[in-house]
Amino acid sequence: MVRLRLQRMGRRHRPFYRINAMDRRSARDSTSIERLGHYDPLEADKSKQVVLKADRIRYWLSVGAQPSETVASLLKNNGIDPTPGKKPD
Repeated sequence: MVRLRLQRMGRRHRPFYRINAMDRRSARDSTSIERLGHYDPLEADKSKQVVLKADRIRYWLSVGAQPSETVASLLKNNGIDPTPGKKPD
């Protein structure tokens, strides 16, 4: 099963996360199937804080990928319905 989840990057006290499509059984920081964007929680400019490839995220959701809770909330806040398998409007 494929999950959309975060992969931690950056350094100590300066987190940076990539949003990836990954196999459910793989470790948090292992190789991913595809990079779908990034999330920088310490970025002051809100427009640069979350960058998403919306078309690819919708594709993965349409084929049954399930987002983690954190990724689902990021998607919802950026106008993408995180419900797995639901067709975009």
